[in-house]
Amino acid sequence: MRKSTRIIYLKMVALAMVTTFSTLNGNISANTLQKELHSGWRFKQARLSNWYPATVPGVVHTDLIDNKIIEDPFYRLNERGVQWVDKEDWIYETTFDVAPELMDKNNIRLYFKGLDTYADVYLNGEKILEADNMFREWKLPVKDNLKAKDNKLRIYFHSPIKRDMPKWDALPFHYEAINDQSENGGVFNRKVSVFARKAGYHYGWDWGPRLVTSGIWRPVLLEAWDDLRIENVFIRQKEVSYKQADISNIVEILADKDIEKAEVTVRDNKTGKIYGATTTCLTKGLNKIAVNFFIKNPNLWWSNGLGKANLYEFRTEVKTNEQNKDCLITSTGIRSLKVIRKEDKEGRSFYFQLNGIPVFSKGANYIPCDNFLPRVTKELYEKTILDAVNANMNTLRVWGGGTYEDDYFYELCDKYGILVWQDFMFACSVYPSEGELLENIRQEAIDNVRRLRNHPSLALWCGNNECLEAWFGWNWKENYAKQNPEYARIIWQQYEDLFHKMLPEVVTENSPETFYWPSSPFSRYDGVSENNKGDTHYWAVWHAKKPISEYNKVRSRFFSEYGFQSFPEFESVKMYAPYPEDWEITSEVMMSHQRGGEFANKLIEDYLLNEYRKPKDFESFLYMNLVLQGDAIKTAIEAHRRDMPYCMGTLFWQHNDCWPVASWSSRDYYGRWKAQHYFAKAAFRDVLVSPIVNNDRLDVYIVSDRLRKTSAILELEVCDMEGKLVNSIRRSVTIPANESKVVMSHKLNSFIKSQPENQLVISATLTDQQGTIYTNNYFLTKQKEMLYPQVNISYQLKSLPDGYELTLKADRFARAVYLSLDGIDNFFEDNYFDLMPGKDKIVKVRTDISYTDFSRQLKIKSLVDGY
Repeated sequence: MRKSTRIIYLKMVALAMVTTFSTLNGNISANTLQKELHSGWRFKQARLSNWYPATVPGVVHTDLIDNKIIEDPFYRLNERGVQWVDKEDWIYETTFDVAPELMDKNNIRLYFKGLDTYADVYLNGEKILEADNMFREWKLPVKDNLKAKDNKLRIYFHSPIKRDMPKWDALPFHYEAINDQSENGGVFNRKVSVFARKAGYHYGWDWGPRLVTSGIWRPVLLEAWDDLRIENVFIRQKEVSYKQADISNIVEILADKDIEKAEVTVRDNKTGKIYGATTTCLTKGLNKIAVNFFIKNPNLWWSNGLGKANLYEFRTEVKTNEQNKDCLITSTGIRSLKVIRKEDKEGRSFYFQLNGIPVFSKGANYIPCDNFLPRVTKELYEKTILDAVNANMNTLRVWGGGTYEDDYFYELCDKYGILVWQDFMFACSVYPSEGELLENIRQEAIDNVRRLRNHPSLALWCGNNECLEAWFGWNWKENYAKQNPEYARIIWQQYEDLFHKMLPEVVTENSPETFYWPSSPFSRYDGVSENNKGDTHYWAVWHAKKPISEYNKVRSRFFSEYGFQSFPEFESVKMYAPYPEDWEITSEVMMSHQRGGEFANKLIEDYLLNEYRKPKDFESFLYMNLVLQGDAIKTAIEAHRRDMPYCMGTLFWQHNDCWPVASWSSRDYYGRWKAQHYFAKAAFRDVLVSPIVNNDRLDVYIVSDRLRKTSAILELEVCDMEGKLVNSIRRSVTIPANESKVVMSHKLNSFIKSQPENQLVISATLTDQQGTIYTNNYFLTKQKEMLYPQVNISYQLKSLPDGYELTLKADRFARAVYLSLDGIDNFFEDNYFDLMPGKDKIVKVRTDISYTDFSRQLKIKSLVDGY
């Protein structure tokens, strides 16, 4: 790796490693003293004697990197050399003192917010816990185990591979887990991931490495209190309208003893206004008290683009004998959020209804931001969510092969108005969900439903990703039945017990107003999904090799997954594949960072050559494959939006990456926007103007998310490559309210005056009453057939406080103009844009390099330059 880019990357990793965090569900109760146990940790390989300093929260791999025992697994081929790590047991330990004021409390407990995954916990030599689920929280009373000085906390992490291998070997049949890269891990075909309640992507995926972690991945806390504490608050919104919110504030209070008279009050934390209060008796143990109240004319929470994401802070207080005993502040938004599944003449609808308004879901699928979760910082979370907000998204789907995200992720979605489709953590597999494992999963589900239920952004809980589709559509049912009908019966019974019985029960019991969806995609319990009801994962374009134009034909009520793969841009590739010998997509390094293998590489090449001309070199190939991906997803988004209200959702796969790789993401691992993200930003705006040829007619759609109709001016122009106007139309139109509408239609040949289609650009410009401008270019033939000319692009440069402003101008039409600087420490507010001849384009660039270096480094290319 070049020295400069390697240093930047190491700085990024170092920052991520020291900025670990987690937030609580609401603030910590006021009556509780809390001590973080994050310092003084050391670790070692269980069978060896050398100790090394450890970072908590963290995982074994990051501690090994910090101690220079292993190299960065994301760099070149290093992942292969660290596969031994998950076959070893690891021991972590620290010592700590307990302050007298904490030691004197009646109740003291250890609170593990996350242990990954099989962990025996010892306090002062006594085993106090055998953890076996990465997704659960563990709370342990330890007052009798503690001493004032030199408490020793020791955690023995068992290898998840060694722990689960006997389970695999003992079965007469094997559970499908198609993305488990067991061969890469040196365990042959033993796909043991289904036995561990652990992030599935750690075992590999078709966009991710195999890095099976262990460690204290979330905070460890020591908590202490007297008499009572508020253990949990649930702001249950039973009925919400513009006029009134009917709320039940359900308070769980843990009491040391019976208390005859306790006053529970709920007030606005900012104004002090009392919403409701009740007086009750408390019994020793856990008490559940409901404080019911109404809020007149509430400030409703809205998703991005529909209104303000208003949040309330509810302060729940408990008094006994006129003394304040505890309080807890809970932030939430008041809203009515439903999933509407209504029979109609074409099937059955599927969409979110927010505060009575049908919402067209615009967004993406989200995977974890890193394979090593503790190094996902607050800053990275905020950038990730803001990149969705700034691309005009209103929905993210938290996919079931990753993890239930940190509270801060959901707090950001609350703040910025991003609806969250939340999967339970099951994906592309079948699971031995019975007995102890099923009960373990029940507790996992309870922990996470309760933890997340106050977030207004949480739109639904979904049982799994593609498990039902695999059973009925990928021949899994038939394959098991051929081995032995009893195997198929057992697995289907386990499936039903988990996804059709237990998980919906947990959601109903703990968050009764939240919608549960059994699987994604899903239409019915006894077969594959259908496009006219429920949600669809559409992969005929890409996996089934259908042409990109097929996006304009296929219909669904809700596209919850579809996508198109690309490599990252060249500056990002150089971060993990730095040498010229790496710069072929078939090189050893590039293939290691292409988990779709030769099949995916061939698809990119085939699609590229079908739609574009052959690129002249590796760097041009990377640039053109990004434009290809962007054009494909732009085509899909526009088709889906044009089809509203039949279609009411388009969530492409995927928003982000967990390591540097060729994938379907619109942002690469380093946070760089690909062409797809820029194109999605435009296609996801509140108003879309979308020209398309249907049956020899040029139709112009206006699609709007606005809740009120308004007037606008539509200009439709057809120009040649020199900028000569062939034809134009200007007329007043109506921007519809929350619908899609054809506002202009012309016979194509007459409109373009029989000019050669491969030399024309159709440009639509919509200007509303406020002067907001929406534009879109449309091409009548494939890009490889377009006769793009050589073009001269000039620019002027102006310094800004945080970078520069570029004003660009082209003498001829320039397709997909791409701007780049050396390295990755910069951001262009727009990129991969078309330049019309003679028209200025202003682009702001965020960077801290000098004026001289900027002028020297800036590269400008258009599509024709890649041929």
